[in-house]
Parts: sequence; structure tokens; C-alpha cells
Amino acid sequence: MRVLIIENDEKLNRALSEILNMKKYQTDIAENLKDGKYYVSIRNYDLVVANWTLSDTSGADIINAIKEKSPKVPIIIISSQDSADIEIKALNSGADDYIKQPCLPEIFIARVEARLRSWGSNLIEIGDLIINPDEEKIIYKGQEIEVKGKPFEVLTHLAKHRDQIVSKEQLLDAIWEEPELVTPNVIEVAINQIRQKMDKPLGIATIETVRRRGYRFCYPKE
Repeated sequence: MRVLIIENDEKLNRALSEILNMKKYQTDIAENLKDGKYYVSIRNYDLVVANWTLSDTSGADIINAIKEKSPKVPIIIISSQDSADIEIKALNSGADDYIKQPCLPEIFIARVEARLRSWGSNLIEIGDLIINPDEEKIIYKGQEIEVKGKPFEVLTHLAKHRDQIVSKEQLLDAIWEEPELVTPNVIEVAINQIRQKMDKPLGIATIETVRRRGYRFCYPKE
């Protein structure tokens, strides 16, 4: 899973990144909202951690800017200000959680993992198709479909972002722990397995190739 951290303080940025890396999360770091918006525009994230006060803006504008680029991504707001008013404003503005800094690394990780579980535990139900990320199950009209491993993760990621075209690079970043060590053709292999094991036998189409741009979840086609 990939997490974006948007934080002015270089030392805190690095510390949060190291905590997440130790738990095998992939991280990107931005020091202001401008850079954060750029990252969100080119990559799909499972979570964004952002400070309530950044060098180029503050408050609800941060949440709104992230949601504009990626409406479904969960956001955890962090702040050194011990203010109930700020926490309420952050949550009312669309933040999914609020963490007062500094906090123990164990607490930070626990809150991150709780948020990711909450987001990832929801079933994806589209027509007759049900995808259960927690149990790695796909059910179509009551029949369980045997798509596992990376192909399952690719299908799930595309289904979660079904309103977007997702590039090969974005899929690699989101799913593979060390994307720089694999070639983009692993995406083609995974999608081919989805089509052979699922789409072809069921007579449906779940993923369409958008030439030179990537892939899009397309079930059910209108």
C-alpha cells in the first residue's frame, strides 16, 4: 500500500515515512500542498497524511484540494495544535481522522492501520459482481471466481478507482512493494489472467485497455 505524507517539517516528514516503511508501506513525501497535489494527480494512494498547517495553505483547503484530485482517498490530518475546534473543523471538512502530534509511533501506526482496514474492508458491489478485498474473494451471481494474488489486487485497485484511467506505472506503485525491480509487462500478465479466468468464462468484460494511457474498470458496460 502507498501513503502520501504532506508535511512542512522535514524531520517529522522523514520520521513518519520511516515508521510506515518499517511496516512495509510505500511512502512519498511532499513539503507543501502544491507538491502534494502533483503526487495525487500522478499516483493512486491508499491514504494521505497531511498537516493542518502547510507553508502554502492551511485548513479545509488542504482537504478540498486532495479530494478534488482523488475523491475517494482517506485523509488523516495531523497537527501540533491541541485544539478541539481544529479537530472538529478537520473532520467536518472531510478528514477521516485527526492525530495530535507528537504521538507515539505505535499510536500513529495503529490509527493508520485502523483507517486502512476501515476503507479496505468495504465490499465492492457492482451489479452482480462482488469483490471482497479482505477475504480475497470474487463472487459473480453467487459463484466464486478463482482470481488470486496480483491479478486480484489489480482488479480490486481498478474497481476502487473505477471512475479513473489508471496507468501501468500507477498500478505498479500501488501494488508491487518494489516497483522499480519489475517490468511493466507484469501488469499485462495480471490483466490477461483476469480476462482468461474470469471475463472469458463468464462472458463479461471488467477491464478495458485505454491506448497509451492505461486501464479502466468497465463493468458493467453501459
